[in-house]
Amino acid sequence: MSLVTLPFYQRRHKHFDQAYRHVQTRYLMNEYAAKLRSSSRSSSQQALSEQTQATSRQAAGQRLLAQGAVCRLCAKRLSSEQEESEHEHESKRRYESQTALYGEAKRERFLRELAGLEDGVARARAQARAQLDRHAVQQADRVDRQQAAEDALTWERRVFEERMRRAPEILVRLRSHTVWERMSVTLCFTAQGFPTPVVQWYKDGVLISQAAEPGKYRIESKYGVHTLEIHRADFDDTATYSAVATNVHGQASTNAAVVVKRFRGEEEPIRSMGLPIGLPLPSVVPYTHFDVQFLEKFGVTFRREGETVTLKCTLLVTPDLKRVQPRVEWFRDDVLLRESPWTRMFFGEGQAALSFSQLSKDDEGLYTLRVLSRGGVREHRAFLFVRDADPLVTGAPGAPVDVRCHDANRDYVIVTWKPPNTTSEGAVIGYFVDRCEVGTNNWVQCNDAPVKVCKYPVTGLLEGRSYEFRVRAINSAGVSRPSRASEAVAALDPADLQRLHAVRLGEDKEIVISQDELEGDVLIPGPPTNVHASEVSRTYVVLSWEPPAPRGREPLTYFIEKSMVGSGSWQRVNAQTAVRSPRYAVFDLAEGKPYVFRVLSANKHGLSDPSEITPPIQAQETTVAPSAPGRVLVSRDTKTSVVVEWDRPKHHEDLLGYYVDCCVAGSNVWEPCNHKPIGYNRFVVHGLTTGEQYMFRVKAVNAVGTSENSQESDPIKVQAALTVPSHPVGITLLSCDGRSMTLGWKEPRFSGGTPVLGYFVDKREAQHHSWHEVNAAPVRERLLTVEGLTEGASYEFKIAASNLVGIGQPSDPSEHFLCEAWTAPEPGPTYDLTFCEVRDTSLVLLWKAPVYTGSGPVTGYFVDYREEGSEEWTPVSEAPTANRYLKVCELQQGHSYVFRVRAANASGVGRPSEPSEPVLLEARPGTKEVSAGVDEEGNIYLSFDCPEMTDASRFTWCKAYEELADQDRFQVETAGDHSKLIFKNPEKGDLGTYSVSVSDTDGVSSSFVLDEAELDRLMALSNEIKNPTVPLKSELAYEVFEHGQVRFWLQAEQLSPDASFRFVINDREVSDSPTHKIKCDKATGVIEMVMDQFTAENEGTYTVQIHDGKAKNQSSLVLIGDAFKAVLDEAEFQRKEFIRKQGPHFAEYLHWDVTEECEVRLVCRVANTKKETVFRWLKDDALYETESPPDLERGVCELLLPKLSKKDHGEYKATLKDDRGQDVSTLEIAGKVYEDMILAMSRVCGLSASPLKILCTPDGIRLQCFMKYFTEEMRVNWYHKDAKIASSEHMRAGGSEEMAWLQICEPTEKDKGKFTFEISDGTDNHQRSLDLSGQAFDDALAEFQQLKAAAFAEKNRGKVIGGLPDVVTIMEGKTLNLTCTVFGNPDPEVVWFKNDKDIELSDHFSVKVEQAKHVSMSIKGVTAEDSGKYSISVKNKYGGEKIDVTVSVYQHGETIPDVPPPQQATPKLIPASASGPAP
Repeated sequence: MSLVTLPFYQRRHKHFDQAYRHVQTRYLMNEYAAKLRSSSRSSSQQALSEQTQATSRQAAGQRLLAQGAVCRLCAKRLSSEQEESEHEHESKRRYESQTALYGEAKRERFLRELAGLEDGVARARAQARAQLDRHAVQQADRVDRQQAAEDALTWERRVFEERMRRAPEILVRLRSHTVWERMSVTLCFTAQGFPTPVVQWYKDGVLISQAAEPGKYRIESKYGVHTLEIHRADFDDTATYSAVATNVHGQASTNAAVVVKRFRGEEEPIRSMGLPIGLPLPSVVPYTHFDVQFLEKFGVTFRREGETVTLKCTLLVTPDLKRVQPRVEWFRDDVLLRESPWTRMFFGEGQAALSFSQLSKDDEGLYTLRVLSRGGVREHRAFLFVRDADPLVTGAPGAPVDVRCHDANRDYVIVTWKPPNTTSEGAVIGYFVDRCEVGTNNWVQCNDAPVKVCKYPVTGLLEGRSYEFRVRAINSAGVSRPSRASEAVAALDPADLQRLHAVRLGEDKEIVISQDELEGDVLIPGPPTNVHASEVSRTYVVLSWEPPAPRGREPLTYFIEKSMVGSGSWQRVNAQTAVRSPRYAVFDLAEGKPYVFRVLSANKHGLSDPSEITPPIQAQETTVAPSAPGRVLVSRDTKTSVVVEWDRPKHHEDLLGYYVDCCVAGSNVWEPCNHKPIGYNRFVVHGLTTGEQYMFRVKAVNAVGTSENSQESDPIKVQAALTVPSHPVGITLLSCDGRSMTLGWKEPRFSGGTPVLGYFVDKREAQHHSWHEVNAAPVRERLLTVEGLTEGASYEFKIAASNLVGIGQPSDPSEHFLCEAWTAPEPGPTYDLTFCEVRDTSLVLLWKAPVYTGSGPVTGYFVDYREEGSEEWTPVSEAPTANRYLKVCELQQGHSYVFRVRAANASGVGRPSEPSEPVLLEARPGTKEVSAGVDEEGNIYLSFDCPEMTDASRFTWCKAYEELADQDRFQVETAGDHSKLIFKNPEKGDLGTYSVSVSDTDGVSSSFVLDEAELDRLMALSNEIKNPTVPLKSELAYEVFEHGQVRFWLQAEQLSPDASFRFVINDREVSDSPTHKIKCDKATGVIEMVMDQFTAENEGTYTVQIHDGKAKNQSSLVLIGDAFKAVLDEAEFQRKEFIRKQGPHFAEYLHWDVTEECEVRLVCRVANTKKETVFRWLKDDALYETESPPDLERGVCELLLPKLSKKDHGEYKATLKDDRGQDVSTLEIAGKVYEDMILAMSRVCGLSASPLKILCTPDGIRLQCFMKYFTEEMRVNWYHKDAKIASSEHMRAGGSEEMAWLQICEPTEKDKGKFTFEISDGTDNHQRSLDLSGQAFDDALAEFQQLKAAAFAEKNRGKVIGGLPDVVTIMEGKTLNLTCTVFGNPDPEVVWFKNDKDIELSDHFSVKVEQAKHVSMSIKGVTAEDSGKYSISVKNKYGGEKIDVTVSVYQHGETIPDVPPPQQATPKLIPASASGPAP
């Protein structure tokens, strides 16, 4: 059966039966009657008030007429407006009355329908009963006679009525439970009915099936008591559980909430001490009853300014109604929070959250979540800490907090704030106040000079506009970040509202007029009154006054005047700006001088008389810095928090709060605990390190600043507060002889912070209710024999633990133990199963031997385990273990396991122990392990640290998991959270497994296996410490100085001031002397000896012996044979080098490099030169001239060898010489050096090589690669299709100084493909490639063929080889003979021209051609007419050329013309296609 089939009134948390409906009806009726009474009273009061207001309005109207304030026409208009207003008011009142009547009628109709529904149900039940009666009568008539029918009818009616009364009924309902994880919970209720109802259980509306989760649930029904047991509840079992009892006559249901709280290791079931904050009582409480449980809660939170955070709680609300929810409120300290631009609230879907979009220190405080319903109030609270954001300038203070505005007026407002906590920053020296008009982002600084106190009057505001304010703190390092902006404040005079009056016109109308309109005809205002100083500070005085009366209708402004007492003169303070507010802050007052003030009022008509003069006022501080708080007391709270309390200062009236600082004991580094002043003298400091010691101090804060720090508190160790211990667990029956029982149990999970002093045991017989004390005095052991029992009776026991604080809660009653003698031959159960060294995949299980051993001693133990939730046990090993401990490995991380142990003897395996508590395989965060070491005295030890320990914690060292008791072999030293196990005389018998456990913690334990190798290592370290040596950073070594001196030295790690040493050479000690300069720097540990003259006599062994307290060491250096000769040669070389460097010398000898321009550069560096020093370059001992002499002042001399070739082979020298000496540096360019130069040049050329380019020639296609310099001595290769090309007639490789080329003669199709040029520098190969195929090859081939044809034509065309000048000068009458040689194949055609015309041959002109190559033209008896241009044209089918000769004829006796000497005539080409003479 599903809950979906239940009637609607049974689907809620409450069982809505008929009686409950009557209660609801009565509640609605009572509510209706109460509202009816209140509405009637309010109606009568409203009518009375309306009558009173009408009377007052009439009286006011009459007064207006009587005073002459308005004319009769205005009065009539006012009267009509009043009537209209009253008419509207009456209409509104009628509408509201009708609305109320409609609501009342609706409520009455609902009540009538509800009553009718109940009557209908009653009538239906009566009709059903009558129909059943008639049915029974009809059946009886058919079976027996009338009398029998009547008897049967009576009997059936009695049975029917009995069954109707025995429908399922819940007598005892389910009860809600809140439990920790891994605890079992039992839900039970009592129901009756006939026939016996069938009970089904539901979890959140889903039927619970035992088969689905074996072992999880156990459902029982006995004698009307129905139970559901949930074994080892986990967090997912949090739900609403329902039970539905059903029989043929009906059904009944009940439900309850189960909340499973998740227990974390860092939490303890100890309530932390709170802060003295009282929240206001709730004003509105919902009428609905809700059961609210907190599932997940927000904890103490730490954030920085500007970050975001959400405080969230997960809730279980029962019943879960969608339209009705409990009331949720959030408080910061004691202030109810509302949504703002920085905070958002959410409640729904089982969550309540408060989100901050941008945190500020104003948000710091104690946050409380309050959930209200008729069922009560549930609260949860935790502190939110907001640290300062990183400052804009290093060392700048934090931002001020809690910026507020007070006493706002038309152009004036007072801004206050609280100073920041400057624990680690410099003291605040002042503040800047900024303002911003709402709607803009333009912040304007209000004060030019920093203000010293946390209050500042801001003037100059514009009336009617709204402003926000912020504050920045200043110290010697810089300016802080701005504070959070204040709430917006409007520049308005609050007195303006008081000057407004409402005047009723008629019955339902009224008008609002200002008091100024009733002032009459006042023109010039009167003087202000009650001028006084409302606030006095060291830098300003705030004057306040009352406006004049009467003041007139015009707007008022004020002028303030001041006068120093005794001066007799008045000075206008606000001469430039008029004041509209009745208060003003006067600045720029002389310090220590009294002043008097007066105020004048003004309007457009004039200025009033001055007000009365104030008493003398002196600008001075009325508030001083507070004194330091008194004694600071600190007490424990939780593992990470303490409670700090302090005495208030003597004068704490004007305090803004307190700041608390903390410091780790001994560090003197103070950190702030709170970042917003707290107003009470008690504070819980969170976020501390468990086990660490802290000190605290407090300072008070007021408007002037902070006080001196209080005295520091005593150091306190952060630990949980002392409480009573938790209850013991695992009560087990270990043995029984029929008259007594031996019990064992496990120690409490938490000791309460102090050791458990003992246990109290109570007993009772089964079916008895009263408990009886077993032991009056506490027993310390967790094993007790209970005497005086009755054989055959069953008993149950409960146990409580006690400590210094008191007696804790008793355990749950044990199961029933039957007092019956044990006679089995097998041993009894083991007990006290505990775990230690729980890691991710392993743990160690410990147990105690059984008390009852059976017929013989125990011979071994079997260990079984199973996963939580499983019923199948798995043995850890097939063979028993003789130890009472076992390390179980190869388990699965994150799984929970249950263990049991069975003891065995010769008779067999005994009964198993009680199953252990489930253990989760997961290493605790920060798990520490036992470490082994050797202390300063050489003692071998094992050590362990436990930061989680408390005062009640105790270190227990064990070997083979048995507590060590041999004081002669071991020593335990414990200091704070650190414990050491020291081996007094370590030997091979100490090998084994050592473990340590810490009580009163969450199972902190560890072990260490001391094997033979580890013991040998520790013994070696111990021997080194007990027999110490001086450690050396470096052994004895030598170095040779530039003068030829030899230094022997070594360095020790550390030398004390009392350390001693000595040098021994060849078994003879040497002391400090001019020949052996010995010294020791004990700060650095360097010991050295310097020998000025190192000769062949110094061969031998050098030793240094060191003694430092008990420690000693020595180091030796053997210099014999080749080793000594190397040192001696180096010393001699350095000595010669020193002598050489006394005159001009080469600091760097001659070497070479290649420049980026591929030039070889010979370089050397010179030193110790002067003006007279001569530098020369020589090649093969011959002077090598350079363009410019070297600049010796630069110290660098260079010689460039451009375009290096074999002609540059030779020996190059650089010489230096002056009166102090000379030096020579030589470099021979040949062989390997020359090859290296070529390779270096190849590298530069390879890097600068251009891409391959195509050049077509008449011989073929040439591939060219241009570079900075090329010589055939460089390693270059050409490749065609990745195959190296060998030089041949078809392909020839070559180059010039600027490029390398490959000539492809008579190219064919086979020459297509990729060509690669490679130049090697000995390390890298530099390549350039070109793909000569496709269109590129076709274009190149076509161009080659054209060039080839053109070259052939050029070779065979007609041409004049020589013989003709360009100018000829001849005297008249002479014979001119022009002769030349022509060539052409085939033989060319030769034609002569004169002035570009053919020459007609005659005796005067004759032409001769001999052998088709010698051509001559003769002119006999030249005349002046023969002067002109003569041309010869030589041409065949391939073309030809034409040469022009200018002939100049002069007469006999004339001066020969001055003409330039004749030159070879320049031919003009004639193309092959030309048919005529060229122009």
